[in-house]
Amino acid sequence: MADYLVPAILEACVVVGASGDKLQEVCQTLNDAGGPEPMLLEPEVLHVLAPPFISRPQADTDVPKRAKRRRSFLRKKREQPNLATATQGGGVPEGRGANEDVSVPKDIDLMALPQLCFPGGLQVTNEQKNEQFHYLVFTDVFGNKTYGVVMQYYRPILEGTSYQNGAGSSQISKLFSAYGFCIISKYPYFTALKDCLSCLLNQLRICRLSDMEERVKEFAAKLTLVPIPPPGQLHLMFTLRPLTITLPSREDKDHPAIDLELHLPLLCLRPQQLLQVLSCLLQEQRVVLFSADWARLTLVAESLLIFLQPLSWQHPYVPVLARSMLDFVMAPTAFLMGCHLSHFSEVAAETDDLILVNIDDGSVSTSSSDTVDLPDIPSSAADCFTQRCRSLSIHFDLDQCHSASCTDINEQRAQRRAWQHSLNHDIQRIALELIVNLFRDVSSHLNYAHRVFHSEQFLKTREPAEQLFYKKVLETHIFHSFLRDRLNKQMDNFTRMEVGTRSAIYKMKAMIEVPRRPTMQEIQAKRKTSSMENKLSKRLGMSLPNLGEDQTLSFPRNPLLSRIMMPDTALRTAPKPVKVFKLADFPVSLSFHSVQSYYSEVIQQLGKDIFSVQNENSSLLARFYYLRGFINMLCSRRVDALSDFQNLYKTDTAIFPTHLVTLLVDSLHRDERQQAQRRPELKRLLFKVKTDNEKPLVQTDNHVKKFQLPRIPLHQDEFVRCIQECGIVKDVATIRRLFDALTDGQLKEIDPELFRVFYTFWKEAEAEAQDVNLPSEVINQLDNSECVYKLSSSVKTSHGVGKIAMTQKRLFLLTEGQPGFVEITKFREIQSVKIASAPFLLVRIPSLRIQTASRPEVFEANLKTETELWNLVVKEMWAGRKMADQHKDPQYMTQALTNVLLMDAVVGCLQTQRSISAATKLAYFDKIKYEVPMMVPKTTSETLKHKINPSLDLVEPQTVHVLLYTPGQLTCNDLQGEMNPKLWVALSGGRVVVFDAASWSMLQDSIQVGETQVNAVKLETWNF
Repeated sequence: MADYLVPAILEACVVVGASGDKLQEVCQTLNDAGGPEPMLLEPEVLHVLAPPFISRPQADTDVPKRAKRRRSFLRKKREQPNLATATQGGGVPEGRGANEDVSVPKDIDLMALPQLCFPGGLQVTNEQKNEQFHYLVFTDVFGNKTYGVVMQYYRPILEGTSYQNGAGSSQISKLFSAYGFCIISKYPYFTALKDCLSCLLNQLRICRLSDMEERVKEFAAKLTLVPIPPPGQLHLMFTLRPLTITLPSREDKDHPAIDLELHLPLLCLRPQQLLQVLSCLLQEQRVVLFSADWARLTLVAESLLIFLQPLSWQHPYVPVLARSMLDFVMAPTAFLMGCHLSHFSEVAAETDDLILVNIDDGSVSTSSSDTVDLPDIPSSAADCFTQRCRSLSIHFDLDQCHSASCTDINEQRAQRRAWQHSLNHDIQRIALELIVNLFRDVSSHLNYAHRVFHSEQFLKTREPAEQLFYKKVLETHIFHSFLRDRLNKQMDNFTRMEVGTRSAIYKMKAMIEVPRRPTMQEIQAKRKTSSMENKLSKRLGMSLPNLGEDQTLSFPRNPLLSRIMMPDTALRTAPKPVKVFKLADFPVSLSFHSVQSYYSEVIQQLGKDIFSVQNENSSLLARFYYLRGFINMLCSRRVDALSDFQNLYKTDTAIFPTHLVTLLVDSLHRDERQQAQRRPELKRLLFKVKTDNEKPLVQTDNHVKKFQLPRIPLHQDEFVRCIQECGIVKDVATIRRLFDALTDGQLKEIDPELFRVFYTFWKEAEAEAQDVNLPSEVINQLDNSECVYKLSSSVKTSHGVGKIAMTQKRLFLLTEGQPGFVEITKFREIQSVKIASAPFLLVRIPSLRIQTASRPEVFEANLKTETELWNLVVKEMWAGRKMADQHKDPQYMTQALTNVLLMDAVVGCLQTQRSISAATKLAYFDKIKYEVPMMVPKTTSETLKHKINPSLDLVEPQTVHVLLYTPGQLTCNDLQGEMNPKLWVALSGGRVVVFDAASWSMLQDSIQVGETQVNAVKLETWNF
């Protein structure tokens, strides 16, 4: 589709019908036959009307245009072959005179358009039929969409018969033939364009056939004066007699406007059937919609694709198939298509494995069966969606039965628009909740640095009954595209809802780079919702001493699915308030000077609105600047347009039209450029455009890799990469120490089998940790954020017989007999740890002794073969705790905990006499505690309360260039979390990390703001 200088609602207006010669032949044939018979004609293009319609004086033709387009009038079918050859390539036919030149917008396929305008065929009838509308969607090979709204209008055939105005000597009755009027647009304004064609219909009913072309030209010319509203909450309104028509704006630059009734699928399908259809689309099946109403096909298909957002359909999409296109359903790939209900049996017999959706009676079947044998959407998410849908009020008349009747049609239409806007908002939130519930866990299995998705680990966290559904979805193109956006850290509605509905504990854990274990708070929450039988894991809970069945409960493996239903406060958010800007009335004459006067009036109105919101609403102010900049460009007021775009850039960079401003700067005359250079703010904008154009184009990395275990021996560099990819550890120095531990006394390479054993041991430990259970008496003694990371076998200690458990804060004993909690020590209270021997019958067995500051007696445990490993573990945690307290940095403790878990995995996978010696190489803090500590000034040490790590999610530490603190309220609930103060940290390479200054948790993953270093001015401008 051609890229115009200024986005307008109309791309082209095409008139389709039967040629005059063909209609004369039909009338003559029927007259000779002595009576009317049903007859189908071949539709063809009669008119192609495309901008520009207004000719400007020669002196002003320097305004940049992408292509000079002229109106074309195709009179006879025999002229079409040259046209068809040209338009398939989007070009202009060669070898024609200037007066016969046919220029049409790029990507409009005139060969297929007549059949799509009359998908059921063009019929000559003996009675006038009512007007009918339907909608088209064209998709190019790059996935770009163009939209069409078609009106079929029947007129009597006056020429070629012996009667005039219905009175004549012919014995045949009056004949009627349809004309198709198709508005083609880049934008999906289905409702607005239908309203526009309805206004045109009023004029066509009272005009003669000879005047029809002029009326359509005038209609199309007026629509080219209507710009597209900027992204945000500013809608545009214009009057096309007798209706007032509203153009809703896009939510953001990345999503199209929604101008249709999203509740139509809910009127046609029950929630269970709707979920079936969505499941088929998610699994990329071949889906065919059927209806006796052509318009219903496109509206329901578009709604279904909106329900899937942010997942984007990647396959053929033809919501309306003409009768001559039915063989498209033989395509072997996935697709979404629409057919007339009369072709249901024919299509069903064409091929197997088609999903047939009859949206008229709400049935879903396959071409080989009355039922759909595909995995359903997981019940937890489906039940939530069904409950939400049933709570919707989708009948306007029921909602308005208590209200007074409107006496003004435009007022009634405004009420309906407001109701529909609110309902669409609720439906979008419900559909988004469904997608979030289905794929919330995906981010936990992504390695952003290496763009790796751990699909196998993700599948293992699903319930057994759900795994087949996810296994099919994970192999689709639509999910691959979704993964690409997640890895690119796209901050879309999915991310905002997913992050906004996370628990506080989940957010805090996201800040800590440590293997995942359930906290005491999570165990308590799961205990309330668990319905599984009581069981414990082999390593962490199978041999807990004498735990009564009434005291412990198991819980689901996936902790996030236990709370699939989001609170209403998170979902039932009111739509943002909308401001409507009404354009001036269209000029009576469409001459150049009249149009310029029209634009001047619009600019004057925008100036008043800008003044009224100058200090009140910066978001609305930016939209007014955006719109006025467009209109100023149309009036050749290039310096004024540049000033508007500069003000827009200062107000809201999110909607700044970079490409459009570049075209504007390139079109400046010499005197205009000199004038702009004399104004400092415009000079900065010119410099920005110049530097942006000189930057090398950065290609977005869109590859997605699935993790696979290595198959060849790994040297150190390959081992580092593999460990980072599988998400065990990110820190390079720690991975190198792990490499040294696993290659202890061997060649400096890791055997693939050893890597597999280590990886399996690590992942099994993570999975089994999810099944750990503790008695309520024990949980009450621990902090909510504590997790059990290691558990010994049942041993004899100085405090009794039981199991030694380790959290990130302390050691405690789970006693036998009546299960109980005995604290051994907190790591910061340890004074000494050593290995001793204790008498047992005639021999002495190794034991572990721990001296603490809080108790005079020494704790001793007969850990037998586990003694040496526990000695390493406790010493490393003790050293990490001391360094964390000394530097007031909790990351030291986090690193110590990672070292301990790596020691445990090394000992578990090596199973040799040298395993303890190998694990010793990971005892990093226990070794460096004797080194000279880094000196921190006393004043700094006393002042420092908390240390944050902006490079936590990165492979290597980054330099901090700018810190920006934005004030807020330190005390607010979760619903007001946006009001908390924030710390914006600008790192190298244009990366920005945002912290909540109330909890010091990272609000979201790092934001990429270009590739250049962010300075203080840029960061402040970008933030405000």
